Amino acid sequence: MKIPSNIKEISLGNWMLIGMILGFIVGLILNFYVSDPFIKDTILANNIFYLGGNVFIKLMKMLVVPLVFFSIVVGVASISDIKKIGTIGGRTIAIYLMTTVLAVTISLIIASVIQPGAGLNMAASQTSIASNTTITETILDMIPDNPFYALANGDMLPVIIFGVLVGIILAKLRDETDIVNKFFIQGDRIMMEMTRIVMKFAPIGIFCLMARTFSTLGFDGLMPIAKYIGCVLLCLAIHAFLVYPSLLVAFTRLNPLNFFKKFTSVQFFAFSSSSSNATIPLTMSKLSEMGVSEDISSFTIPLGATINMDGTAIMQGCAVMFAAQAYGIDLGTSALLTVIFTAVMSSIGTAAVPSVGIITLNMVFNSVGLPADAIGMIMGIDHVLDMFRSAVNVTGDAICTIIVSFKNKSLDLGIYNGEKAPEETWDDITRF
Repeated sequence: MKIPSNIKEISLGNWMLIGMILGFIVGLILNFYVSDPFIKDTILANNIFYLGGNVFIKLMKMLVVPLVFFSIVVGVASISDIKKIGTIGGRTIAIYLMTTVLAVTISLIIASVIQPGAGLNMAASQTSIASNTTITETILDMIPDNPFYALANGDMLPVIIFGVLVGIILAKLRDETDIVNKFFIQGDRIMMEMTRIVMKFAPIGIFCLMARTFSTLGFDGLMPIAKYIGCVLLCLAIHAFLVYPSLLVAFTRLNPLNFFKKFTSVQFFAFSSSSSNATIPLTMSKLSEMGVSEDISSFTIPLGATINMDGTAIMQGCAVMFAAQAYGIDLGTSALLTVIFTAVMSSIGTAAVPSVGIITLNMVFNSVGLPADAIGMIMGIDHVLDMFRSAVNVTGDAICTIIVSFKNKSLDLGIYNGEKAPEETWDDITRF
């Protein structure tokens, strides 16, 4: 039978949303209208749905270590060009990392107040929950005694540190390590393709996870998910409309309203396309209209699309608190610092494939020993949130570019402000 073309055109994100809705409906039907425990629990919930959901979770776990390792090595090695650009590269990287740290920190604080996972009372499916070790021990644990042991056992912090070091060495010895560099680039390409293949099964996995969850939770599970959505959107709004403008004012004293008036069309495009990469040409064009030097934007915007994932970091921070609260796990200070560090590093290693933020979320969960089961509850609505995250990501890239351009005296203030101001010199304006 021929599949209708309109069905073929449904995007993966929409299929995931459909899987979530169908799983929710089937779960509620089982919960309220199927009383036979043999059919409801033995056959469906604890076998068919359990198998389908956990096969998908295990496939995602299978991807995490090699995907993150290859991505971080390639990402760090590719940043080697900042040495040629000097202060531009240093300022760009510093601002991108700073905004990502702020993003995940804000999400942890807001989620701890809203408590989106409270009330689910889910039983942890694994006993390996991270203990509240001291900050000193956490720092020491970042350094791998044996990097191959860390890779084999999925110890994510040592894997990240080792990957960063390998990337730095490859960048330094680029001419001497061409074969090894190509190996990591091709390995990264293989892992991204494998990720695309695995994500094709996401709608089925989400359906099974949602059906099994709501066959026992019922309507009580709706409020936590609604609170999670609200928590993520609130954090994204704070970051986009409070943090970014504050940074712009602090570093440049420019009026943020001028930026938002001119950049709104780019934000809408990023929202509709759910892609920072697809928005790169439009972002650079719009920044040029604001007076930003193309020499600056041609470096900072593609780099930002690769390593500046504030929206993803916010989602990961909210998801960590959601899972911890749902399973009744108390995350101590060292665990929260680990989450911040891991989320920041995963933003550097995030591959440009659909919904890969969910896969790297596994890495953040693993770093503090959280059960991965909770990911299945938020995957279905992640596509909708991803649209908002993309808009925030491109906004952060643009704000950073304006700051860097300003600091390097490559911003035409007359164009940015909508009027020429020849009497103002850079020495007068930047003396603060």
